[in-house]
Amino acid sequence: MRRLLLLVSSIVFVDAMLFTALTPLVPKYADEFDLSKAGAGALVGAFGVGALLGGVPGGIAASKLGPKRAVVGGLVLLALASFFFSISDSAETLGAARLVQGLSSTTTWAGALAWISLASPPDTRGTVIGTAFGAAVLGAVLGPMFGGVADLVGIRVAFTGVGAIVLVFAALAALPRQTPAEPVTAAGVRRAFGDVRFVGGLWLNTLPAFLFGVLVVLVPLALDDAGWSTLTIALVFLATGLFEALLNPFVGRASDRIGRLRPIRAALAASVLVALGLALATDPIVVALLVCAAGFSFGAFYTPGMALASQRAEVAALAQGLAFGIMNSAWALGEMSGPLLGGALADAFGDSVPYLVGATACALTLAATVRPPIGKVDVRAA
Repeated sequence: MRRLLLLVSSIVFVDAMLFTALTPLVPKYADEFDLSKAGAGALVGAFGVGALLGGVPGGIAASKLGPKRAVVGGLVLLALASFFFSISDSAETLGAARLVQGLSSTTTWAGALAWISLASPPDTRGTVIGTAFGAAVLGAVLGPMFGGVADLVGIRVAFTGVGAIVLVFAALAALPRQTPAEPVTAAGVRRAFGDVRFVGGLWLNTLPAFLFGVLVVLVPLALDDAGWSTLTIALVFLATGLFEALLNPFVGRASDRIGRLRPIRAALAASVLVALGLALATDPIVVALLVCAAGFSFGAFYTPGMALASQRAEVAALAQGLAFGIMNSAWALGEMSGPLLGGALADAFGDSVPYLVGATACALTLAATVRPPIGKVDVRAA
């Protein structure tokens, strides 16, 4: 199990690094291609569009073909997307490369997380998912730094090199023994979507993706307007991601011991305050500090939310590969709508409005988690 967890953690690390590499490059491409905030949001959100399109098909592939084959196939496609990104010379081709990255990423993630979930006992699932997700966040941390370095050494060289590394991981993933396929049934899907806790786990993937999606578009542009360099902006997101990476294994372990909802409620309450602070902040240093705080608050939803949805999928007899594919689609919905809606609202009404929308969503979600449960609730699942 330790070797498998190390392999999966390494894979999602590289995948997440490519996902966030665009963050410090947003001002560069906005200037180069004369993009508005909405246009920059569309470029960033293209990854989410691909992930939304590929979420369920990737989950079905992970279930029917087995997690291992899904991981290998997803990594090969991700490498090709990275090569394509390295030679893109327009906003349209960059967006297309990002879309393919999102499409491949959901297949890789569905296979990788199903792989470790099937191999781990239910009462350690939060810990295992938290460890892998912490590695992914660390990759996301280094992604902006990679983007900043790529801007210095050359986009083509940097992204071609990472594509080659992704192919190496695909070869390593092909070495372990074959993983079994899982049955995919319509009845399992119906039972899962009839379970309010499974649906709640999905929403806890959508909400933080939306919140981070807004940050990725608006914060780099705001700091760039304040005269901050690409590398300095990358350092802000580096600090944010480090906080989130360090937090997730502990959040996962806590959710195994005290239940999923307690960490979620604390994160939601903190996120309301952070989002309100971002809506009011004008000083760039204050904005940067609040972005770092978002690494703790927004980032604490994912692990308990995924663990909750995974356990409820098991109860509903929904294949784990498909469950994580659906979770990927839920995440992609937030990842796509955050940049698109955030950029559009900021263009129309100012940067504060998207943050106020996020604060309201967190407050309403917090209110929904404190209602009295119906029937008997498993404390580890809830």
